[in-house]
Amino acid sequence: MATSPYQNRTWTEVDLNALRNNYRVIRDRLSTGAKLCCVVKANAYGHGAPEVARLFESLGADYFAVSNIEEALQLRAERIEKPILILGYTDPKCAAILARYKIEQSVFSEEYARELSANAERCGVEIGAHIKLDTGMGRIGFGTRDSGELGDDLLRACALPRLKRIGIFTHFASADEGAAGRDYTLRQFQRFTRATEGLERAGFKFQIRHCANSAAIFDYPETHLDMARAGVVLYGLKPSNELVARPELRPALALKTIVVHLKTLQPGECVSYGRRFVAQRETRVATLPIGYADGYWRSNSMTAVVKIRGQYAPVIGRVCMDQMMVDVTDALGVAVNDEVVAYDVDGACSVDAIAAANDTINYEIVCAIGERAPRIYREDGRVVAVLDNIVSEETQSKLGLKGL
Repeated sequence: MATSPYQNRTWTEVDLNALRNNYRVIRDRLSTGAKLCCVVKANAYGHGAPEVARLFESLGADYFAVSNIEEALQLRAERIEKPILILGYTDPKCAAILARYKIEQSVFSEEYARELSANAERCGVEIGAHIKLDTGMGRIGFGTRDSGELGDDLLRACALPRLKRIGIFTHFASADEGAAGRDYTLRQFQRFTRATEGLERAGFKFQIRHCANSAAIFDYPETHLDMARAGVVLYGLKPSNELVARPELRPALALKTIVVHLKTLQPGECVSYGRRFVAQRETRVATLPIGYADGYWRSNSMTAVVKIRGQYAPVIGRVCMDQMMVDVTDALGVAVNDEVVAYDVDGACSVDAIAAANDTINYEIVCAIGERAPRIYREDGRVVAVLDNIVSEETQSKLGLKGL
């Protein structure tokens, strides 16, 4: 259960023991000497970045990676001390902020490098930079060639002042596709290797070369180099079902709610918008205070199940913004205030099962869980921390809620 009455509506439970297990499984797979970068972007894939980063830092994480400067500053505000790398774009005008909080920045084009360098020069600071190479992902990065020939734009960017060359990296497009992605992944790795060797011959050395993502950590140990970036596997989720390795990962997240109302429908009566569900028999219906604003997808309407008292109950009618209904006719003993598992760590309502039913990936399911659902952290079955972004500790103090 959640830890206070105003949180006892819909919440997300995160199992810290599972996260600890996943961290150790990943660390054990890394090549000797390779650093581990924990990717905690998108609110740690929906798990709550501050608490998750604190755990991984305590376990010995070498680096953290985020998507943007806001996520990086959140970690610094929470006293995360290890290096933080921004994988995406940051306005070059933020050079002084990057330097002040020791946040490292991806550099992916000559134009961007020049702007960042110029702003750093004006502020009298130096920015820790990681050069991003596009070896075949096609998003951002300096272009590479099979021949290893270096572009003039890359060489000019590496020579700019005020950009301290810390790292160089790329991202694999199909490392999670098993045998089908092997040739392309190795081609990307070869392009990366030839480019970094060429840069070194040109006098540009980097402390950290990194290209292994979640899938490559397990299926491509030769790509670990100086550091690997672990993302979805930290949270116990597989990058895909095609992963060749079968690591003992444990999903850490469950989305939960409660039963707030029970009623009985007679044959012919309907439920929710559009009257998509019409009772064919006398039907016991439970209403739950969770909807798509909490991250429970509307596309789960009429297809998904939830778990109540260890029994599955089908979702009926359309999922609303804040409420949804389930058929509990065949679920014995269901009562108001019963705990309901909407997304589970396994079984028919697991994150993977929900993703498969929606023709998407597990990443999207967990990342979509909204801030309205407080994160409740459990360790050995006990609640050890709560992250509530709506009614934060500061808000509780302002309203005088503590102790009520």
